[in-house]
Amino acid sequence: MPTKRDYYEILSVSKTASSDDIKKAYRRAALQFHPDKNPGDKEAETRFKESAEAYEVLSDPDKRSRYDQYGHDGLRGTAVHDYQNMQYDDISSLFNDIFGGMMGGGQRQASRQTRGFDLETQVEISLKDVAQGCQREVGFTRQDICDTCHGTGAKAGTKRKICSTCGGRGQVLQRGFGGMFQMVSTCPACMGQGSTVDKPCPDCDGSGRSPLKRTVIVKIPAGIHDNQAVRVRGEGEPGDTASNRGDLHVYVQVQEHKFFRRQENDLVLNVPISFSQAALGADVEIPTLFGKTSMRIDAGTQHGQIIKIKGLGLPDVHGGRQGDMLAQVLVEVPRKLSRKQEQLLREYAAEEQHAVLPSQKNFLEKLRDYLVGNEEAAKADGNKSNEKR
Repeated sequence: MPTKRDYYEILSVSKTASSDDIKKAYRRAALQFHPDKNPGDKEAETRFKESAEAYEVLSDPDKRSRYDQYGHDGLRGTAVHDYQNMQYDDISSLFNDIFGGMMGGGQRQASRQTRGFDLETQVEISLKDVAQGCQREVGFTRQDICDTCHGTGAKAGTKRKICSTCGGRGQVLQRGFGGMFQMVSTCPACMGQGSTVDKPCPDCDGSGRSPLKRTVIVKIPAGIHDNQAVRVRGEGEPGDTASNRGDLHVYVQVQEHKFFRRQENDLVLNVPISFSQAALGADVEIPTLFGKTSMRIDAGTQHGQIIKIKGLGLPDVHGGRQGDMLAQVLVEVPRKLSRKQEQLLREYAAEEQHAVLPSQKNFLEKLRDYLVGNEEAAKADGNKSNEKR
């Protein structure tokens, strides 16, 4: 996943802030950056969603403890809501108790059945898993329909009743400034549901929802990239009905490999070789994701040269061509020589004076032209000075 900002920094609170301070800070940030107050401002929308995510974590004692101890990595498997793919009215509905209906959301709930919220979690895989695809068992917790009251929020033997404040509409009219106009807002008594309970369910405290631990097997396709997500449909939270569920987005984190780095679907490998291997040619053993293979170094191979080995890269996640391995040759210069090695190299150096290499020859020719040009320019400047005298 892209790098996330510190949650305490997002809400502008200290790490010792109380739950009330965090709630007030979120309310302040959400009101400031709400898209209705900042139409067309993408940055404000991003800040609004960031604030909601920060509040969800810091307002939950367990998630906050994990975050304080391990940072964002500690939240893996806790299934934080997928705020980046949520509409702002869904976010407002999620924390409607903070805003008292002043930011909408309830109107949409009362008018039609709503889809449940999406959730997101993470899973870590190796580069070898990317090459062949894999399956992972993912555990997470979601707010699900209470088994005791079956989502009604009412104690066994009782029923919900129509809200006396809004008459079941979920909305009320409020008089505006100076009594000049009226506006519709979410009913503060039933929070937009149109009904209330006299005796709440003891297991869910009348919310109709309770935490449920889930474990699912997620199939991760070959060729997936770091921070890409696999969607597991219907594993999110329920909406108005159990069948109207959101989805679970499983973001994939690919571990760093000790040899390879990824470049699209190609694998880049640095291969150190000796001067003699580069000059004379050699067969060297190199690693692959599934073992090892032999690679031919041609005589005269230069430092930094890339040798392409077709088909030893990663598959395309959409079923395209297989990537290649790009082996970059790095010629190592020995730091210490034995007496015999030094003697042989000195003999080679003496012999080398009679055969200038092509690149060296080109460099020397350019250097000679450069020096001659400088000398001629210096003479011309000297002649001009003498003429002035």
